[in-house]
Amino acid sequence: MNIHIENVMEIDCVCDALILPVTQGDAKLYDTLGPSVSKAIRKALSKEFGGKRNEVLLIPAPEDIRPERILLAGLGEKKNVSAEVVRQAGGRAASYLRDMGMKKIALSTFVFPHLDLLPMDFVEGSVLGLYAYTKYKGQKKKISSITVLARPSEEIEDGLAWTKTVTSSVCFARDLVNTPANDMSPSQLAREALSLKRKNLSVKVLERGNALKAGMGAYLSVAKGSGEPPKFIILEYEGSKEPPVVLVGKAVTFDSGGISLKRPEGMEKMKYDMAGGAAVLGVMKAASEARLKRHLIGIVPATENLPGGKALKPGDVVRTACGKNVEIISTDAEGRLGVADAVCYAKRFKPRAIIDIATLTGACSVALGHEAIAMMGNDRGLLDIIKKAGEATYERVWEMPLFEEYDDYLKSDIADVKNVGGRSGSLVTAAAFLNQFAGDVPWVHLDIAGTAWVEKERPHMPKGGSGVGVRLLLTAMREMT
Repeated sequence: MNIHIENVMEIDCVCDALILPVTQGDAKLYDTLGPSVSKAIRKALSKEFGGKRNEVLLIPAPEDIRPERILLAGLGEKKNVSAEVVRQAGGRAASYLRDMGMKKIALSTFVFPHLDLLPMDFVEGSVLGLYAYTKYKGQKKKISSITVLARPSEEIEDGLAWTKTVTSSVCFARDLVNTPANDMSPSQLAREALSLKRKNLSVKVLERGNALKAGMGAYLSVAKGSGEPPKFIILEYEGSKEPPVVLVGKAVTFDSGGISLKRPEGMEKMKYDMAGGAAVLGVMKAASEARLKRHLIGIVPATENLPGGKALKPGDVVRTACGKNVEIISTDAEGRLGVADAVCYAKRFKPRAIIDIATLTGACSVALGHEAIAMMGNDRGLLDIIKKAGEATYERVWEMPLFEEYDDYLKSDIADVKNVGGRSGSLVTAAAFLNQFAGDVPWVHLDIAGTAWVEKERPHMPKGGSGVGVRLLLTAMREMT
């Protein structure tokens, strides 16, 4: 899809549909476009359209202007309009026009200075709302171009370039998550990572033998029941000479629970258990394309978790790369084993910080539903940066405690630590487990189990993989000083 800026008046833009964002009850906003447009808008506002949030109305354009149609896109009351409201309006408007068979659409940016907001939020929402996973079925209706009607400037051109890069990377992550596990094995995920390789982004893949030499017994134990070989993926983007920020993404390409087998209802969605790894790959893709001034390392420990004759068993003890021995209570608490070894491995880079992102616990959804990412960590400055980024992107985080008493829940009679601490506090004890491997390195854990998969479609989030974490982490990386 072609997204570009064009310095032309709305009435002179040749397009199938001209989008006019409208705040509730504001009939005078587009009077400057001429009496015929003003009359058409006032008529719609008085009879068919109120400008409510995510409300749309497609009307024929007056004959004296060049667009074929006008789409009024509601933003709600002016005092309540935010960047997220604009994003959702963009998603609703673009997907509606696609479904109506439009090909070339244009966006009027006239309203945004009045709202002290940027048109790129609308464009971002549009692209994210137009996303569709079509690998296994055709989709005939597509938008071919979005024209942003604005006078070119460094701010708007840079903003559009960043928006294109970010949305492309979110959609890339969504594709990875939505791909069925038979086609998105650890080997295929490694191939996807290798496809990102370029001059400023190196990629290497540790095979089982390499991981064994590195002492990653916890990570490798998860793969024992599967016929698919594990792939420990490492990406490095050196956009500066500072110590790196290491991003660790859980990547269990299918999670059956292992011998601690999950219930069959909903198990088909367990292809999404690699959403953390997908987010990390998306961030690394965007960082290299945008030439982000940050030194980033991405670690994606990919494996499947299946039952089998050689599978990990409850009661087994495995050794991590940090030297800690872990007693396995549940083989369905496997993600933390791979993440723990990845965090151990990350320390060899002498990182500035480590951030892990993982669909780690069902308890996350129980606690926060599908509206927020659970966040825990050991560094106040890093936590605050991510919280601020969450507010900016609306990939909101909610901080949970990491009391030292939670370590008691994880005490084992025969090993250094257990991999689960029981039902009580299971969201936070999962993070407490990982905290034991982070040690003194500034570290934050993001549990995206409730937000990585969309059941109820939203204007800029179709059902399926959400790509959550890409926008959040990129914004956080830009904000770090």
